[in-house]
Amino acid sequence: MNNSKTNTADNVTVFVVDDEPMLLDLAEAVLASIGCTVKTFRSPEQALQEFTVLWPEVVVTDYAMGRMSGMDLIRECRRHKPGQKLVLVSGTVDEHVFAEAAVKPNFFLAKPYQIQEFVDCVRGLIAEQQV
Repeated sequence: MNNSKTNTADNVTVFVVDDEPMLLDLAEAVLASIGCTVKTFRSPEQALQEFTVLWPEVVVTDYAMGRMSGMDLIRECRRHKPGQKLVLVSGTVDEHVFAEAAVKPNFFLAKPYQIQEFVDCVRGLIAEQQV
C-alpha cells in the first residue's frame, strides 16, 4: 500500500451513528487504525447536536434506529452542509429505501459488510473531499 493512500484519513473526523454498541466499537477501531478521528453516537439526535459544532468530513449512519432514521439524519446533515459526505449502512433495507428520496447518501453498504469494503468506502469519500 502506498503512503499517500494510507495518510488520506489523517486528521479527518468521521461520525459513526448506530444503535448497536458492538458495531460502533468495531467501526471506531477500524477507522482509528487508518488515522481518522472517530466520534460515535447511539442515536441520530445526539449526532445531529454535535454535527454543527464539529463539522465531520464523513458521516456513517445505520438506517433503522428508532424515532429518527438514518435517512432523516442524512437529510438534516445535508440541510446544514449540502456537500456533506454520507454513508448509509443497513441490515434491514437496501438501496431502494432512498431511490426516490430527494437527498441521497454518497454510498450504501449492506450489513454485514466486509471491513475492507468499509475502509475503502470511507477513504474514497475522504479522497473526493480533498481534491
